[in-house]
Amino acid sequence: MERDEERFLRRAFELAEEARGEGNGPFGSLLVGPGGDVLAEDRNTTVTDGDITAHPELKLARWAARELDAGTAAGATMYTSCEPCGMCAGALARSGLGRVVYALSAGQLRDLQPGAARAAVRSEGPHLYDEARRVVEGYVP
Repeated sequence: MERDEERFLRRAFELAEEARGEGNGPFGSLLVGPGGDVLAEDRNTTVTDGDITAHPELKLARWAARELDAGTAAGATMYTSCEPCGMCAGALARSGLGRVVYALSAGQLRDLQPGAARAAVRSEGPHLYDEARRVVEGYVP
């Protein structure tokens, strides 16, 4: 890991500390452009915003998809205090960002938060394939 990458991860930690100080989960992220400049940064605001989706990775992925051209997004790197959750990983995949660098893995985070596991939501399907496919056939994202 390069010195600048360490500096960017440490900034993500500072953002995470700010989030925790405001009563939110301790998570922070920043986007660094292809030239090494910080484009945007954010912190977790799930509690203060009353929004379970207000993760910094998701907010920055949305910002990047809205504000960056495809080339800049592809050359950008997100530095984040923890490995993105499934929701955020899905948004990152669609955002066009080129790279994510994280500090704690999801497993390490679970080890640091014993008893914090949530029950899985039951999922069923697929169903009604012929009807469902008609809605999406030919759609190219």
